[in-house]
Amino acid sequence: MAFPFLSPLHGFLFATFVLCVAGHADALELKPFRDDLFAYPAALSSDTNGVYTVLDYREMRDINQRDEVPEKRVHPQYTDTSVRKVQQDLLLKTDAGDVRHVAVGKTQGAGIIVLYLHGQGGSRKQGVDDFTFGGNFNRIKNLMAGNGGLYLTPDFTDFGDKGAAQVAALVEHYAAQSPGAKIFVACGSMGGALCWKLAGRKDTGGRINGLLLLGSLWDESFLASPAFKRRVPVFFGQGSHDVVFPIANQEAFFRSILARSKTYPTRFVRFETGTHGTPIRMIDWRGTLNWMLSKAP
Repeated sequence: MAFPFLSPLHGFLFATFVLCVAGHADALELKPFRDDLFAYPAALSSDTNGVYTVLDYREMRDINQRDEVPEKRVHPQYTDTSVRKVQQDLLLKTDAGDVRHVAVGKTQGAGIIVLYLHGQGGSRKQGVDDFTFGGNFNRIKNLMAGNGGLYLTPDFTDFGDKGAAQVAALVEHYAAQSPGAKIFVACGSMGGALCWKLAGRKDTGGRINGLLLLGSLWDESFLASPAFKRRVPVFFGQGSHDVVFPIANQEAFFRSILARSKTYPTRFVRFETGTHGTPIRMIDWRGTLNWMLSKAP
């Protein structure tokens, strides 16, 4: 298409801009990895733009048929363990203490960084276990490795300020190695306490680009945080039968975000009949992260 109103110089600049935008868009969309196997089950209900969705989760199908050994080992077709070739167990020394962590993918020059923060009783090893949670951790590993990204799963001292300082130091280190990366933090269960603390810190709250709460808790202080002011996307995944963190509380908090801003980039997926660990098993990493990349500040 010609643009006769542009001078040669302006035409060159315009074409360069278009190419840059196109390249940027391409770089910020994750390519598929076994999408058919990890697709969400049927929606029981959903609003028009997918802000709140109820999914038809079934234990017999989504655990017993998917796993070779229920809750311990998924069927082989769900995993590709060759990704272990780019997996490292590392130690980062920080002012907040030593941070042991597993890194999968590009530790420098990554285009996207995803952290997974475990819950009570977990460790850095949970988030890189290829076979538990229906192979979903293997999928995020492969998505990051296959898209020029980095996946991190750290240990931390606690779910309070010290733990948050350790995770913040990890974020700062790898952000410096990949200054152009979008950074997303996924928190399972009690790990959500760290998600909210990171959002409230001046450093990480001003740097992270999205939060994923998986069977986790709520924190009203988020509504006054640097991350909220930047309109950082937030995803909630919750089982309707979660007895650790009742879904009614998380849904109420989700609605409080929309009450502040009807257009705030947030989504809630309710796994009907799902329990505490269901969102970790069932989250569609690629679909969720691509949505977040499209909304990230």
